[in-house]
Amino acid sequence: MEYVPDTSVIVDGRFTSFISDKAGSRVILAEAMLAEVEHQANEGRSIGFAALEELKNLRKLADDGIIYIDIYGNRPQDWQIRRAKSGEIDNIIRNIALENDAVLVTGDNIQRDIAMIKGIKVEYLNAIEKNTRNIEEFFGENTTSVHLKANMKPVVKNGYPGRNVLEELDEIVSYDELENIASNIVKRGKLEDESFIEMDMYGATVIQLKNIRIVITRPPFSDSLEITAVRPIKKLDIDDYNLDKRLIERLENKASGILVSGAPGAGKSTFVTALAEFYAGKGKIVKTMEKPRDLQVSNKITQYTSLEGDMEKTGDILLLVREDYTVFDEMRVTSDFKVYSDLRLAGVGMIGVVHATKALDAIQRFIGRVELGLIPQIVDTVIYIENGGISQVLTTEYTVKIPAGMKQEDLARPVIIVKDFLSNKPVSEIYSFGNEIVVVPVAQEISGNAIYDLASRKIEDEVKRFLNTDKVLVRIDDDTRATVSVPETKIPRLIGKKGENISNLEKQLNIKLDVEPLKEDLNEKQEAIIEIKNKTLYIDVGIKNKPVRLYVDGIMIMRARTSAKGMVRIKINSDTGSSLYKYIKDGKKIEYMVEE
Repeated sequence: MEYVPDTSVIVDGRFTSFISDKAGSRVILAEAMLAEVEHQANEGRSIGFAALEELKNLRKLADDGIIYIDIYGNRPQDWQIRRAKSGEIDNIIRNIALENDAVLVTGDNIQRDIAMIKGIKVEYLNAIEKNTRNIEEFFGENTTSVHLKANMKPVVKNGYPGRNVLEELDEIVSYDELENIASNIVKRGKLEDESFIEMDMYGATVIQLKNIRIVITRPPFSDSLEITAVRPIKKLDIDDYNLDKRLIERLENKASGILVSGAPGAGKSTFVTALAEFYAGKGKIVKTMEKPRDLQVSNKITQYTSLEGDMEKTGDILLLVREDYTVFDEMRVTSDFKVYSDLRLAGVGMIGVVHATKALDAIQRFIGRVELGLIPQIVDTVIYIENGGISQVLTTEYTVKIPAGMKQEDLARPVIIVKDFLSNKPVSEIYSFGNEIVVVPVAQEISGNAIYDLASRKIEDEVKRFLNTDKVLVRIDDDTRATVSVPETKIPRLIGKKGENISNLEKQLNIKLDVEPLKEDLNEKQEAIIEIKNKTLYIDVGIKNKPVRLYVDGIMIMRARTSAKGMVRIKINSDTGSSLYKYIKDGKKIEYMVEE
């Protein structure tokens, strides 16, 4: 008897088991099928490597004299391989079975039906049980993730979000054994209920195996074959979080643009699952947008992934579904934030999941991606998760006011106030200052110098750009007036005919400007000598108790005052210190200038 297997039964190993007890059979392997498998393996796809293993098993049966193998047909063209999902390769394999009056062996329902319509003899194979080691064998009762790497000891993570302990198992998994485990995962992902191959890309495959999310990586993407499997070990209800009654009321009646933020492994997905079930239990229609789909929600919540690889298309479909709430899991790139914003502004309740080290960072991810004034309409509630529980809740509101730290009424502007929900106290303010977006903390006292430094930098940048010179000094005299020092030869241009230029700058910057000649010796930059000791940067200026400016590649980054020893000290773990330390490592030119 002659048999022609298609790719589906080669990938999952069904054909090898089927043909093993049919001694003397002739197996016709289509060159087109081999080319498709080779193409998948060359692209680092796990499905291709699984198929190669089964083809090697078939060759062993032939070498042992159990079956005969013939390679038939021509190698397909590149366009046929690229259109394999459209049925081009399946069509070639069907024609080979028809030409040889052979039985087409498939595990694909569509392939079977098309072959029957064409009058081709078909043998349809159901899924089979394999004795290969399953990934579940590495999981214990409290194991949240398993990390397998070729020729290394397995590492498992036990515990709960925020309270995990790593444990190394006392065995070494060889490359061949890990390859078999990976092949078995791919086959199960194709065949088992509630399992699917989410993504299969160059060097990386993502598979959802029931409640376990598995990532298989290979060279060149990773340095070796590696399998990472993650599963939730505890599904919580919203009641398990013991939420404040005020927060429950807000979630029920006021929160429509929700961000759930936190560090990786903090418990965001567990909380989002509970929140989605909470809304579904209130009679709301809830859908999810996930890539990959790994939230462990009940069947009444439909899980969507990217449509044709594009979340924007998924968003278009969801607008037609008319759901009450959409969970957007793992928002990372700009297009994700825009889809979230579009759906929210269309009236859909949104729950977004964002990686962030602080609650405020989640809001800042929208700055520059959407119009600033729209942020409070898009995001009204931020829930920060830490160690599996809710650490902080922020809310946003939009108003016109004088920003914190400023005094003059003519400085009033639209401001986003970010408040701590439970204390109802402002945490930060977000507003425009010139062409910049400023995020200013208000939970603690703000010095006038901080506002003045910001204003002076803005004025200095504008004057430098207008005069095309770096020789500019700005001194903020009060909330309404500043003094600009420029080279004497530049003063006429800065003032302009009948004061036109300086008037335009004053209107643009919303501050009165006095102009005076610059003492040239004050504006001479000198290369900084920096010593790093005890996680501190020491900049030797040599002049005691004087204000100085620090520059990186000619751009001012900070102002400071020298100590009694003529030094400027900056902690590396501060925001400015870490940035300056990075500039030093990158070989940037660091200079300073003494002010008088």
